[in-house]
Amino acid sequence: MNLVLKKFKKLFGYAQIFVIKGELFILVPHNKLSEVAFFLKYNFTTQFKSLIDIIGVDYPEKKYRFEVIYTLLSYAYNVRINLSTFIQPSYFIDSLCFLYNSANWLEREVWDLFGIFFVNHPDLRRILTDYGFKGHPLRKDFPLSGFQECIYNDFFEKLEYKEVSLTQEYRNYDISS
Repeated sequence: MNLVLKKFKKLFGYAQIFVIKGELFILVPHNKLSEVAFFLKYNFTTQFKSLIDIIGVDYPEKKYRFEVIYTLLSYAYNVRINLSTFIQPSYFIDSLCFLYNSANWLEREVWDLFGIFFVNHPDLRRILTDYGFKGHPLRKDFPLSGFQECIYNDFFEKLEYKEVSLTQEYRNYDISS
């Protein structure tokens, strides 16, 4: 594996390789992600043929707010690797649907919950929230109560969406009381 990492470092000098708690991470720029993923999948010495998961992380205080982590698995060598990149909200990431079939669902999930845009994705639309839903619920700046609430109307026998109304009965709460 050390020989493979040396070859990888030679090919992709811009990538940073490090180990966290026994897991191998490769940090790459967002515009080089598909190039590195292509190498990891089709190179004989790596053979990461399966995309297990795509994880989004929100760091609102950092310059590059979002981290996207791809977890890849090599069945041939029984090894997992994490391919990581950082982006700003206005940036986009190339879709990996052309490499991994599972990327279709996983990228839609990250788009829906974080608002990270994947360019060249065949069907990028909401998957876990309603189509009319505003915002992305796993962002740190999303309010805990949301923007709308869904209420079932017994009289009309249908769902209604209303703006969230929070009662302020206990606003002047004193700990000594």
